[in-house]
Amino acid sequence: MTQQPDQNGVIQFILDNSLLLIGGSLIALVWANLNYPAYVSFAHLLHFGVNDVGMVFLFALATKEVVEAMLPGGPLASAKQAAVPVFAAIGGMVMPAGLFVMSAYAINDMEVVRGWAITCATDIAFSYLVARMIFPTGHPAIPFLLLLAIADDAMGLIILAIFYPSAPLALGMLTLWLSGAIALAWILRRRLVGNFWVYVMGPGVMSWIGLYVGGLHPALALAPIVPFMPRLTMNGFEHWWKAPVQVVLLLFGLVNAGVPLSSVGEVTWMVLGSLVIGKPLGIFAFVMIAGAFGFPRAVGLEKRSMIVIGVTAGIGFTVALFFTTAAFPTTSPYLDQAKMGALLSFLAAPLAIGLAKALKVGTAGASAG
Repeated sequence: MTQQPDQNGVIQFILDNSLLLIGGSLIALVWANLNYPAYVSFAHLLHFGVNDVGMVFLFALATKEVVEAMLPGGPLASAKQAAVPVFAAIGGMVMPAGLFVMSAYAINDMEVVRGWAITCATDIAFSYLVARMIFPTGHPAIPFLLLLAIADDAMGLIILAIFYPSAPLALGMLTLWLSGAIALAWILRRRLVGNFWVYVMGPGVMSWIGLYVGGLHPALALAPIVPFMPRLTMNGFEHWWKAPVQVVLLLFGLVNAGVPLSSVGEVTWMVLGSLVIGKPLGIFAFVMIAGAFGFPRAVGLEKRSMIVIGVTAGIGFTVALFFTTAAFPTTSPYLDQAKMGALLSFLAAPLAIGLAKALKVGTAGASAG
């Protein structure tokens, strides 16, 4: 009887710290470097189920966070509240993407340009964990980073839909299925249907089919459906799927993170440099621009903290890996190079911690600016 709380605590620690994703990624890395052909065969077997079906629920949870933030009383509900984190998110996309594209032109390889969106990613879970290590409870940097990451997610979904179709666009089929799915979701909302499974299995499945046959990435299937769920239904959806999504992430790491260490190349450094240099520069610059337009930072969110937040947001990992698989075909010589860059973006974590100590921000001490 006394062991149950301890067991529950261990399980919760594993889930809260995304250790399943880390474990799956490490297994994939080891396996790929011991027996690459066997790993590729295994990954190919699960790729569709994980990336095109399982990841539907990760992006659905991200959509739920965006929707809640935009509801009345939410941190992104008004233009003034949303301005600074949205400016920061835009800067955190424009600057690294621009740096990546310029690097691609510098090496004179236009195929590499397809990977520009990889550098736009911010991994909410890991960035948040690092921010909690750096900043004390109640510091405005933590909610700011979360808002930035939510805005980043929202724009990332749009980028994925527009710039990375999974097949040639079939606009007629896409419109037919999606309009039907949205109409059904609207009817369910009007009838106050509170069971999230009805939304998932009805309009959710219709949306998935529409995106799949229409040429867009089906992992976005629930993004247009979740906003129609009543708030309590969204909360129930999140509560039910939070743990299963961690298992999906374990499989995602296992299927996508297996990269031979010998695959490090130019694109690896382009992705890594864009994330850990371009992203903090973009975030800092655009927050300053927001200030020039009359949108001030939150009280206590000094310039030094903004620099540390920018580096922390450079952890792309999960979303960066996903964009890598969307940007490059499996036959591309740049796929594994880009994946390695996404994996190495974890280096932003110790860099952010070291920078925080050097600048005396967060738990290292108060700063003014």
